[in-house]
Amino acid sequence: MGFSKIFSALIPKEKKFFPMFEEATETACKAAELLKKLIQTEEAELREPIFKEIKELENKGDDIAHQVFDQLDSTFITPFDREDIHKLAFTIDDVLDFINGTSQRIKLYKPKKFPAEFLEFTELIITGTKEIHTAVKELRNLKKPNKISEACIRINEIENAADEVYHSTLSQLFANEQDAIELIKKKEIIQTMERAADRIEDVADVLKTIIIKVA
Repeated sequence: MGFSKIFSALIPKEKKFFPMFEEATETACKAAELLKKLIQTEEAELREPIFKEIKELENKGDDIAHQVFDQLDSTFITPFDREDIHKLAFTIDDVLDFINGTSQRIKLYKPKKFPAEFLEFTELIITGTKEIHTAVKELRNLKKPNKISEACIRINEIENAADEVYHSTLSQLFANEQDAIELIKKKEIIQTMERAADRIEDVADVLKTIIIKVA
């Protein structure tokens, strides 16, 4: 074992990042649940408080990410690679950004009706955020990374399912939507949802990198 590894092993690693990551992923879970509620809500006036709640959660996610970056600048020994801490905070925040982005597009475009696939897609986003929350909670036990690896595998399966729903939805829209403006609105919304699912997979990729480096 080299001197740097011995030195690192002897000095306690700062554990304050773990609760911040857990809070960030829990916030993403709440936003995903609200997105589903938004899709299920038909009355325009009842959507307004949901838009506001999702935006507040997105702001909270930004605050947590900034806290992570600030702590990173002032922390000597980190629980894992500094670059990966930065990437993890950034990608989790991205998930929240695109969930809020979906919400804001719904608010601006006011589509007349949502295809059934939109609700199916929100279920996948909810499941994905729950998996990253599960995985992040296991960062405290990096010497036993099995649960993180298993969550990452499930996230990859979720992303594959999301791709199928995304392409199926686009196909159905172009085949059946007669109103060109509604087509554009719904296409923009589902594309933003698809980006949220992509970012969930990005989080899993960062987690896989972390456990490879620690192994």
